[in-house]
Amino acid sequence: MDCAKCNFRSQALSKQIFATKSIDKLIRESEDPAHSLRKTLGPLSLTALGIGAVIGSGIFTVIGTAIAGQRFDTSSILNSPVLDYLIHHTSSLGRPGAGPALAVSLVLVAIVCAFTGLCYAELASMIPIAGSAYTYTYVTMGELVAWIIGWDLILEYAFSNMAVSVGFAAHVVALLDWFGIHPALRWISPAYLPSGLQDLSGHALYGSGWHFGFNVPAFLIVMLLTMVLVRGIRESAETNNVMVLFKIGAVLLFVIFGSQFIHTSNWHPFFPNGWSGVLTGGSIIFFTYIGFDSVSTAAEECKNPQRDVPIGIIATLVVATILYVSVALVLTGLVPWQLLTEDAAPVVNTLRRLYLENHSTTLHWVQLAVLFGALLGMISSILVFQIGQARVWFAMSRDGLLPSLFSRVHPRFRTPAAATWIAGLFVGLPAGLLDIGTFADLSNIGTLFAFVLVSAGVIILRYKDPGRHRAFRCPGGSIIPLLSVFFCLLLMLGLPMLTWVSFFIWLAIGLLIYFFYSRFRSEFASTKRIDS
Repeated sequence: MDCAKCNFRSQALSKQIFATKSIDKLIRESEDPAHSLRKTLGPLSLTALGIGAVIGSGIFTVIGTAIAGQRFDTSSILNSPVLDYLIHHTSSLGRPGAGPALAVSLVLVAIVCAFTGLCYAELASMIPIAGSAYTYTYVTMGELVAWIIGWDLILEYAFSNMAVSVGFAAHVVALLDWFGIHPALRWISPAYLPSGLQDLSGHALYGSGWHFGFNVPAFLIVMLLTMVLVRGIRESAETNNVMVLFKIGAVLLFVIFGSQFIHTSNWHPFFPNGWSGVLTGGSIIFFTYIGFDSVSTAAEECKNPQRDVPIGIIATLVVATILYVSVALVLTGLVPWQLLTEDAAPVVNTLRRLYLENHSTTLHWVQLAVLFGALLGMISSILVFQIGQARVWFAMSRDGLLPSLFSRVHPRFRTPAAATWIAGLFVGLPAGLLDIGTFADLSNIGTLFAFVLVSAGVIILRYKDPGRHRAFRCPGGSIIPLLSVFFCLLLMLGLPMLTWVSFFIWLAIGLLIYFFYSRFRSEFASTKRIDS
């Protein structure tokens, strides 16, 4: 009897963890006039949406780490990029940067993003809701994988915003410096600095490792925006377009004025760390493309998704890549690439270096204009990702996978207040303690993992439900989804072993929560309950 009960429980558990949501049910819900979306977007609107999501925070913050890499005091396997260790079988003092060849890394990453974006577009056209990887995996791979991807998205959104917050703080410090204000160093730098901290002249301010301090500006911006989000915020297309213009304007200002001071000798050698540096740089700079999938998840609102979605994705990536490559070439032409180590504000600090060397009044004002453009871009990025993070927690709570606290709505503002406050503290406190490189790596591995599952989901749904109407279908059969999976995994191998270990620990914590809490409270839990 006990054996039979155990077998029944095992079968019930297996049935539950592979239980999928019904696409037909989601479609019926989306066709409800109260929830249906107007089909108003064309290729230009989609491209503007994509550029607004992509351009901004990453290019002003993590590009320095991607160019210069990271160095540590002690040699360790954990510091080595996985692929680098598999090839050379040696521990590392850090990881190599791409140097000027980051321009090549950016082009390669854009191609990978194009493959993944087309996969997102096919799923978004089949699952007509405000799409996310969490929902896509729930209808293709079942509840357990959906939980894993939801837990992974929390990692992606949270650590992305931690990285942007640290970058924002570095830009605030640069802005205060422009006005001649110099706060105490311990309150404007992270407590953990793996490569130490140097001033613009290269003099050491802090050694590598931990020190007493807290990045107050990084913490404050997250908490201020959390308060705004609890009260509610509504972004319009006009506001988005203005933000896009400011961000692109800041990038163009840097490229145009910076190009006048380029020393071409700084581009030699162009590949200082070979293809290993290109891959590692691509794994880091991937952070700058996070958000491009917003184009594909708007497929339901397109007038002609089969035509407009691929145009929007490709146009977004082409424009972003041209701007990014221009910034990378100008930045590495202005200063030796080695000077950009652990700089969370490399663009504006390079302009500061140029001003100190040339004493040009024009450069001084250009630095201020780029600063304001960068700050506006980062504020919009933090807002968008904090909204996204709180909504993922809200959706998982509504499905029963997280406590009901996360789906409570503020009685006055009608926002997920509890989830928003918890998300704010979850991001704000670590942002005051850790460096930008650590955060960007964890955000990247989380995003790439989500991309792998979404791309695999396209193949699975083509096998499980081949006859379902697809407003958009990836060209080339299964080639693009398979290429997306392969190249995303390759970029993941360019991240340090420590990032992989941290990622697996995060997933292990998530699995413990699922098996000891979430699976008993999900909508599919009734299929496995047994009377004792």
